[in-house]
Amino acid sequence: MTSSGTSSAPGPASEEGRPSASAAWELLLPAASAPARGRGRALQSALRDAVRSGRLAAGTRLPASRELAADLGVSRGLVTEAYEQLTAESYLRSGRGAGTWVSAAVRPAVRAVRDLSPRAPGAHVDFRPGTPDLSLFPRSAWAAVHRTVLDRMPHSALGYPDPRGLPELRVALASLLTRRRGVVADPEQVVVCSGVAQATALLGLVLRGRGATTVGAEDPGSPEHASLFASAGLTTVPLPLDDEGLALEPLQRSGVRAVVTTPAHQFPTGIAYTADRRGALLDWARATAGVILEDDYDGDFRYDRAPVGALQGLDPEHVVYTGSVSKSLAPGLRLGWLIAPASMTDEIIARKRTMDLGNPSVDQAVLADFVTGGGYDRQLRRCQRAYRERRDSMTGALAAHFPGAEVSGISAGLHIIARLPDRFGPQDELLRRATAAGIALRPLSSCTADGADDGTIRLVLGYAHLAPTAIEDGIRLLAEAVGKGRTART
Repeated sequence: MTSSGTSSAPGPASEEGRPSASAAWELLLPAASAPARGRGRALQSALRDAVRSGRLAAGTRLPASRELAADLGVSRGLVTEAYEQLTAESYLRSGRGAGTWVSAAVRPAVRAVRDLSPRAPGAHVDFRPGTPDLSLFPRSAWAAVHRTVLDRMPHSALGYPDPRGLPELRVALASLLTRRRGVVADPEQVVVCSGVAQATALLGLVLRGRGATTVGAEDPGSPEHASLFASAGLTTVPLPLDDEGLALEPLQRSGVRAVVTTPAHQFPTGIAYTADRRGALLDWARATAGVILEDDYDGDFRYDRAPVGALQGLDPEHVVYTGSVSKSLAPGLRLGWLIAPASMTDEIIARKRTMDLGNPSVDQAVLADFVTGGGYDRQLRRCQRAYRERRDSMTGALAAHFPGAEVSGISAGLHIIARLPDRFGPQDELLRRATAAGIALRPLSSCTADGADDGTIRLVLGYAHLAPTAIEDGIRLLAEAVGKGRTART
């Protein structure tokens, strides 16, 4: 072996009869294949570019000239000449008996790597909904299970997994969802997904493959549903709500045969579908041979009312049930599930197989152990206590700093709807002043199909990811920013 970790023996012969380079020096192969007259200059240029670009970092030890020549299938003299030239130019440094190294004198251009994660740049307080408190992630417990799982897993378990998910995780999820959410869950029909987003995309692809062109969605609702169905070639038809849930007459007039809903805790309004509306929605699905996608995005978090069971438990042949650990553990785990009617399961599995061949086996095995060992239930209880306290901090801060504010959707979930008195508006001015003060907000109008502002100030305020003191300080800062604007207008 050379000091750089490459083999000193020539690699296997290429089609042209020239030995191939070891993997570490493949970047020099094009130069080694240049015409003989210009091969030396090409090799020097390739080495120089590799140092400038940072592909050969400062401090990298290069192979001995004899070894690199053998790897590249060129004469040792060409390599020696290239090393000497680049040493003279300060790209490389060498010493008797010390080898040849990339010099620290060269500062390669560093290309900025963008971060496209959904954050609010410049915001001091981010009240946008959708994120749990990531500091509550059970790192120690998760790490302990991770080690246990790795010690136990046979080598074969690290191969390509069942695209539905590891059998032990599907069994654990079926038991968990039956117990906590009233789902009818056969482990053979559970499909582990990269969150509800992938579950939605999978269903969209299956529906499109069956000839569907449209799908209904709650309005207001999650904007992500429309973009996910659009990626599958489906047009989303916005459907209005009433006090009981999805309004039936517009649904029946729309002609859609599939609709996405959040019946346990409608996003963003926070209402729970009434029993009558749930039954009527299922009657619609049976009468039209339709399908309902149930997005149970935060079904485990209830504070002032009894849990509302999953719609899927009432008719598993007309409801596709989806959920994830994004709100209970962390969205970065990208672990969720889908339970579809038996008539659709094979098509969904086939789509999942071609999409990504399945989710990472180790992560699935860790979640399975975490669920069966009781860690997941403990995590939910911990989050429930924390989020109830933060909900109370949010409502208290609004009452103190925005007298007359009306709040709704507070009995469950991770966000509330706040309607502020007209004197704090207009809404676009409030949003502008909030942004200038470093406060990120999401108006309810951003969750509607047309994005129209009806003149009232309605905000979707997330609180789960913020400590009580941060919530109180953020609402106070918002009130101060709005108050300055009101003073200036008067």
